[in-house]
Amino acid sequence: MTPDPVISYFQALILGILQGITEFLPVSSTAHMRIASQLLFGADAGAAFSAIAQLGPIVAIVAYFRKDLSRYAAGIMRTKSPSKLAGMDLDARLGWFTVLGTLPLMVFGVLLEKKVDTTFRSLYVVAISLIGLALVLIWAEKVGKRKDDLEVLDLRRSQIIGWAQVLALVPGASRSGVTITAGLFAGLDRESAARFSFLLSIPAITAAGLYKIGRVLMQSHSFGGQLGPYLLSAVVAGVVAFVVVNWFLGYMKEHSTTGFIVYRIALGLILLGMLQTHVIR
Repeated sequence: MTPDPVISYFQALILGILQGITEFLPVSSTAHMRIASQLLFGADAGAAFSAIAQLGPIVAIVAYFRKDLSRYAAGIMRTKSPSKLAGMDLDARLGWFTVLGTLPLMVFGVLLEKKVDTTFRSLYVVAISLIGLALVLIWAEKVGKRKDDLEVLDLRRSQIIGWAQVLALVPGASRSGVTITAGLFAGLDRESAARFSFLLSIPAITAAGLYKIGRVLMQSHSFGGQLGPYLLSAVVAGVVAFVVVNWFLGYMKEHSTTGFIVYRIALGLILLGMLQTHVIR
């Protein structure tokens, strides 16, 4: 197994800021971390770093939605079963929609784990995914009715969005990108699509982060003496992510995703150019 690269506090700070900015935006945090780490020290940051750095955004998103999550959890406990969801109150429905919508990602995450950690992490795959999802998002913006909010979200549409989340296993696709895109296709307005995307992210990135930490500790029993830089990255990522979530929900009330579409295509093309000219490998 290739040892994880040594990361300085300065590099951890840069990567933490980048993780916090991109974790919940439809631009793919995985793509940015892969590209940045390759430029900073010529290698992938490694599973241990990714696991720790992801803790910050997890805490940030839970803190931001803490009141909502409390209501949804109470709704789940009150109803005890997802049967007859149509007759349940909004809090119970959104709670169950979030849980049920996360199951496809968890199942396929386990089934495709080896490919996700190897083949899918190719920078060529990242570049094509950045561009490909941007083109699909253009289509969603064009045909999506954008007239419904979360109050009228039903099980069928929430499951469509949840199944779309599986595509996020391909680096560059972006978990928030594919779920927001699916939400627009399902007729949700932009803010509601973003909000449900964030709700789905909570169990998804929490489970992924804790699983990665457990796997790293099982394989090496430590974080290679770099716990300090790793924790710095996590704290910085969490603070930045909290600010970004608040900004993004406000942004989506008034704006389309055009800026993110242009950015994804530009980054994908730049990455392809860097790969072809061997600036990055």
